[in-house]
Amino acid sequence: MPLHSRAAIAALLLLAACAGGDRPRGGQRRYRPVADLPVRIGPPYTIRGRTYVPAEDRDYIGVGMASWYGSESGRQTANGERFRPDWIGAAHRTLPLPSYVEVSSLKTGRTILVRINDRGPFVANRVIDLSRGAARQLGMERDGTIPVRVRRVFPSDAERAALRAGRPAALRPTLTESERRRLLAGPQRAAAPVPRPPAIITPAIPAPMDAAVPDAAPLSPMAGGVFVLVATFADPVEAVRVARDVGGRADLADGMARVRIGPLAEPDAQAALARVRSAGYQDARLDREPEPEPPASDMEPTR
Repeated sequence: MPLHSRAAIAALLLLAACAGGDRPRGGQRRYRPVADLPVRIGPPYTIRGRTYVPAEDRDYIGVGMASWYGSESGRQTANGERFRPDWIGAAHRTLPLPSYVEVSSLKTGRTILVRINDRGPFVANRVIDLSRGAARQLGMERDGTIPVRVRRVFPSDAERAALRAGRPAALRPTLTESERRRLLAGPQRAAAPVPRPPAIITPAIPAPMDAAVPDAAPLSPMAGGVFVLVATFADPVEAVRVARDVGGRADLADGMARVRIGPLAEPDAQAALARVRSAGYQDARLDREPEPEPPASDMEPTR
């Protein structure tokens, strides 16, 4: 895969490992059967200094660039299956393996159904890496990269069976011209720049205090609200930089640094999520934490 180094592939295969099925025997690799169960999410992993956190996100929508790969026939995908370049498959950084998405070309509006069984791409602003077969069906084989919208879906059993057997599913409804223009234009911005709070990192690792994110709508903090988890990093310096860029904070825990925005009211959290995804952090997601229990009163109840 052009975007997947050998070291990256080796690391990702560890995510898919389980008893028996894909271990080499007599020098020959054994692949998992093509099946939708069990679904695997996998632990966080680090590629090229950046940590990715796989997650179950039923409402995932990402907008960015799609690339494709097709010269790795016979290699193993991240969920243990054999990579078949002419099937309608794809790689995604954090969605469960396998899962299904609609991929819409923002050049033509053409929309196809794709089965994700691999990890990648590990290049900024790219949201999905398609197989050669998927690129051909989408009409981007000659382009190399195109802007797309990726939306997680839950197709019928017949459509799933077709993709598992290497056959393309029927085309999905084409995006309208107005939808394509809206997605290409990105989210609407505020009329005037609104300064955002500086990044904060805890515990005591100094964060830059002079940065503000322009063109962002003001957000309302809310106790017990929702966070936007932008990304998780092994490098706290990188976490501070990203926190400054998005107006969030970087919290250290167990040797990792999580960049989050919040807590926010639900509408503000949704708006912040859309904003950071449009800024290139396509794996951002909502992170809900339980509200703390109120402290017990030391006063005797009134009789």
